[in-house]
Amino acid sequence: MTETDAIGSAAVDGAEGRTVAVLRTVAAARAALATAARPIGLVPTMGALHDGHLALLARARERNATVVMSLFVNPTQFAAGEDLASYPRDEARDLALAAAAGVDLVFAPSAAEMYPAGHATRIVVSGLSETLEGAVRGPAHFEGVATVVAKLLNVVAPQVAYFGQKDAQQALVIERMARDLDIPTAIEVVATVREPDGLALSSRNAYLDASQRAQAVGLWRALRAAAAAVDAGERSADAVEAAARDELRRHELDADYVAVADPQTLARRERVDGPTLVAIAARIGPARLIDNLIVSPDGAH
Repeated sequence: MTETDAIGSAAVDGAEGRTVAVLRTVAAARAALATAARPIGLVPTMGALHDGHLALLARARERNATVVMSLFVNPTQFAAGEDLASYPRDEARDLALAAAAGVDLVFAPSAAEMYPAGHATRIVVSGLSETLEGAVRGPAHFEGVATVVAKLLNVVAPQVAYFGQKDAQQALVIERMARDLDIPTAIEVVATVREPDGLALSSRNAYLDASQRAQAVGLWRALRAAAAAVDAGERSADAVEAAARDELRRHELDADYVAVADPQTLARRERVDGPTLVAIAARIGPARLIDNLIVSPDGAH
């Protein structure tokens, strides 16, 4: 890596001879992207990259002339007492993985760069932010998510931004925010990447010891139990939820929530008569994990 220059940029060697620019300031990112080939694809991350992030980067690489990855642990989406201080950070590893994935530019600002003194604007996406994660983590969580993503979209001005289905509520909030604010970026949601036993990949999986890791697969098995109930002909949302909770109990997991909801509005569903989101959050030792699955009477899940 070269020394950082006056506008906050450096470079690392990338895949197939690519040079991956590492930019620290809004001014540097905008200057670099002013002449970048279009289309531009953006993959926002908080680092601690895993195969789920790499799947997003691969999709972006396949479909865009320029691929940008942001690397920023966003403090405004963490509530007091959450894991901001302990969130896994290994920038050197993340930059090496980004380079190997063919990323052209990494935007890795400081908190002071993203939220300079006097920053006073937050984005509130009403209707989608108050339930599920918003109910547990507080309304400031999705305000922080929507605000930082809006800032990233304004800085990078990508044609497409990529997000994972594991964070289904987050993706809905971002889609609504971009649509309501007339931000001309398409939001593409990519399927969840899982371990062989079904556990959804998450940076927070690193918090788990071996025993907790064995427990954690209960989230996926609970979702599969909900799907199996639907496959067996069950249409009552209460019964589908109960099937998931029974499986969670078998893994000694106490869920923050098990939701059976409309996959676009997150409104509670009373019956599973079409594609339906089943979403789960549970605490396992030091980790809080989320997962979800779209279930459907036609067996498409």
